[in-house]
Amino acid sequence: MGFILDGLESEHYDRSYSDRDLFRRIGRYFKPFRAGLALVGIVIAAASLAEFAAQLVIAKSLDVVAGSSGFRTLALLAAAVIGFGVVEWLFNYARHFLSGRIVGRTIWKLRSDVFDRAMKHDLSFYDENTSGKVVSRITTDTEDFAGVINLVTDFLSQVLLLAFFFSYLVRISLKLSLIMLAMAPVAFAVAMAFRKLARFVTMNAKRVTAEVNGGIAEAIAGISVAKGFRRERTLWESFKKDNQLSYRFHLRRGIVLQLIFPAVVIASGFGNGLIVMAGGGLVRSGGLSLGQWFFFMQAVAYFWWPLLNIASFWSQLQDGLAAAERVFSLIDREPKVKQCSPGDPAEPAGAATASWTGAAPACAPQPVRSGGLAVSFRKVRFAYSDKELVLPDFSLDIPAGQKLAVVGATGAGKSSIVKLLCRFYEFQFGSIQLGGADIRAMNLDVLRGEIGLVAQTPFLFPGSILDNIRYARPDATDDQVMTAARHLGRGDWIDDLPEGLKTETGHRGSAISMGQRQLVSLARILLKDPAVFILDEATSSVDPFTEAQIQEGLETVMQGRTAIVIAHRLSTIRNSDRTIVLEKGQIMEDGNHASLLRAGGYYARLYDTYFRHQSLEYILEQSS
Repeated sequence: MGFILDGLESEHYDRSYSDRDLFRRIGRYFKPFRAGLALVGIVIAAASLAEFAAQLVIAKSLDVVAGSSGFRTLALLAAAVIGFGVVEWLFNYARHFLSGRIVGRTIWKLRSDVFDRAMKHDLSFYDENTSGKVVSRITTDTEDFAGVINLVTDFLSQVLLLAFFFSYLVRISLKLSLIMLAMAPVAFAVAMAFRKLARFVTMNAKRVTAEVNGGIAEAIAGISVAKGFRRERTLWESFKKDNQLSYRFHLRRGIVLQLIFPAVVIASGFGNGLIVMAGGGLVRSGGLSLGQWFFFMQAVAYFWWPLLNIASFWSQLQDGLAAAERVFSLIDREPKVKQCSPGDPAEPAGAATASWTGAAPACAPQPVRSGGLAVSFRKVRFAYSDKELVLPDFSLDIPAGQKLAVVGATGAGKSSIVKLLCRFYEFQFGSIQLGGADIRAMNLDVLRGEIGLVAQTPFLFPGSILDNIRYARPDATDDQVMTAARHLGRGDWIDDLPEGLKTETGHRGSAISMGQRQLVSLARILLKDPAVFILDEATSSVDPFTEAQIQEGLETVMQGRTAIVIAHRLSTIRNSDRTIVLEKGQIMEDGNHASLLRAGGYYARLYDTYFRHQSLEYILEQSS
């Protein structure tokens, strides 16, 4: 049993829901379609009645053959069987058409809810969960969830047939009906015994499928790096390992689900044998006609089929419930970064001595802009998940309109302060203010509307450069987009594009150069017109002409704004009003380029090892 019962560790945001809770939640999604579902029920009843009538006519035809009725009677009975078959087909078509529309609309609503929740999660959620896992829940799991309605309608059809047949069987022979009914609890008990096991193995199979999806997504995303280092074999081995794990867990699921059906068949076989013996005796003694006995044997199959299908029904239902549990666990997980709400503050705005309780504060008034906005960090404590503190006790004041360069070794906390200001993550203690307002008490749309961020590796969406710049302000006209783009590098970079701003960017901007991607990102900021500009400067080199365009563009973007630049270029540091040096989440030095060099401290050592080779003096010294 260890092979079957071994399981994957639950994903950290999985929750355990009872079947009752899941059915209640599922019912809410189908509630808007009550009228349609009622119509499906009526159509199912009509189709079941037509099938029952067809079997009744077939049984009657045997009595006709055994008697002395002529060909005309048989022809009428044959026509009736064909007619009932056509009616049954029409009703079944209507059932699938109606239920298909309901299922499609339910999937659309559920996927919208899951995607909406995924978009509201902060970046810590995506640090802990690969894109493939999240995609699996939005696509595969939502389909399995909505498939429950098809499963239920099929089972309802079988149950209605059972009811029609059993009500007639009792009239034919109470004795045979009781024999058949006595075996039902045995088959039902066997099917129910597999229920929890089916749920367990199905949940594990879905988890490992998400692992495989995540691995594939990561492999494709990093394929260029893998090819560059000739590590395709490593990707293959990783995929092979995940795929073998998927095979084992799906094999376990298949074994469990395939064992259910034979177990129920064996239990029901004893009942069938008793009915054959008892029914044959009644025919020989004249207690049943040949047609009645045939109808009874036909009905036995219809009687057992729903019971036999309980095994399959439960396994598929557990599949749907497992999918529902995974979907609802994602929907129900609360983002760590909370949107502010109207009412009395749950947290005192600007309090630097209280730890964050997670409650949403009241929304503060929007800061009044006059150029840039001041930024203030007060005793901020922050750690990614349960890991070591990145910012143990960080304080920093940036006056409005100041250009601040942030330097430091990898892991010093440079990117963390930027992510916290943008509220991509929630800090655990202290406060951050923008324009005098606590960012936790600012509407997220308002906060992020005042901040323009250019990442180290600019991300471009598929489409034209025009569309990518307009992404910052969807209501901007083509002329406004062109004006913003022309402000960078005197617009020369636009003339170098094959089709100007209508040039397609390709997948993640692969169709244009890295320098052009950076210029597109800067044009976005100009079009957005934020109060605070944040740049995580790219480390990749570009040609001197494009570099000059980028530097000129940066000067244009920074005018009249508070600017925070994670600097990797000496020119950026020299052009800044102020530079801070970070080490292990603490400000080690604070000043301008010249004063920090004169101090001969950490910045001076960093300059000698990293920045000095970028200076004109160094280049002239090396060339002489």
